[in-house]
Amino acid sequence: MSWAPVYNTRMSETSLLPERQLAFSPSLAQTIGLEEAILLHHLDGALCHHQTQLRGGYAWLSIPRSWLLETLPFWDTADLQRICHSLVDKGVLLVESQPLQHSNTLLFALNQRLAHTARKPSTQPTPPAVESRLRGAGTLPALWSPSDDMLQLLTLNHGIPRQYCEQQLEDFVLYWRERGEISHAWENKFRQHVLSRWRNHQQHEAEAFRQQQSDVIDANWQPSHDALEILTRVDISRQFIADAIPEFVLYWGERKDKPKALNASFVAHIKRQWAKFTAVMANDTDPQPISANWQPRNDVYDILGMSHIDADFARKQIAEFVMYWMERGDAQSSWNTRFLQHVKYHWAKTHHMPITGQDNGGQQTTRKAISPRARSLEQDLTDRSWAD
Repeated sequence: MSWAPVYNTRMSETSLLPERQLAFSPSLAQTIGLEEAILLHHLDGALCHHQTQLRGGYAWLSIPRSWLLETLPFWDTADLQRICHSLVDKGVLLVESQPLQHSNTLLFALNQRLAHTARKPSTQPTPPAVESRLRGAGTLPALWSPSDDMLQLLTLNHGIPRQYCEQQLEDFVLYWRERGEISHAWENKFRQHVLSRWRNHQQHEAEAFRQQQSDVIDANWQPSHDALEILTRVDISRQFIADAIPEFVLYWGERKDKPKALNASFVAHIKRQWAKFTAVMANDTDPQPISANWQPRNDVYDILGMSHIDADFARKQIAEFVMYWMERGDAQSSWNTRFLQHVKYHWAKTHHMPITGQDNGGQQTTRKAISPRARSLEQDLTDRSWAD
């Protein structure tokens, strides 16, 4: 079988049109795309000029990849494969060969059954066999269903169970019949519909799995993104939230009766803590030295209690705390806040919670107990060394 170029016959070395033109139908190009129309007409011309084989009611032809590259020099192998794939998706071309990047031939047929045994070579130009099929496109039939080939394609290429594909059929038919649109490639539309639904289904399953995992508390537990967003939306400091996580994990990790919704419990816990904390700060802002009989406000014990820190443990820290600051003689704007930080640090240390940080050289170091040093209220509020 000769595969000399059909369309590349030289007319004249001096002609402005040195080659015979490629013909294509403007209406077909408008329907399926310019590149697709050009390749489809080109393949139809090959069918007209070479012996075909009738199989399954279709005229099949195998053509060399080199011939396509020679007669369509403005495309490379990847372009040809892309356009062939598009024609297959649009339901106008059948291909049984491997992708052109891995095959030296293209075995194809136009997706229109023939009444005669085979197509004979012809020197007369003929319109594409599929154009009448495209012009005959219509609305989706009420009893339409995808072919077995399409269902197998979705299962083998995309891992979508056949039962899931069939479950999407009712919605697909209902949607497109209500729209009343005309199409020639309902199978391709069904494929896109199923793929979209399947991706959404997988995303929902992944989200459900993440939610399930977030309800299991361990040393690495962190609140969900949604929980953090809820808290920051009401202007709760992210550092304040981060400081509360180790206490929350420690408390619920030791209990058997864990809440069913850890994230919801964490949100409620932080809101209560923040309300108490801001109330204490609002009423404790005048710098003054500590007195010998200083005692923390009851609100401090409430805040520590919401962090599941035992009140008796906190009371045992008072004497050492007062003695140190009396010897220093510093004036502080919030002794209650400083005491909160002091107790939280010792609580974390006693219960073996992580209290390591980094020095200026980037080396891991173990922080000393919050040696009550003179610092500003801002530093008190942002100090998280007990939970680092």
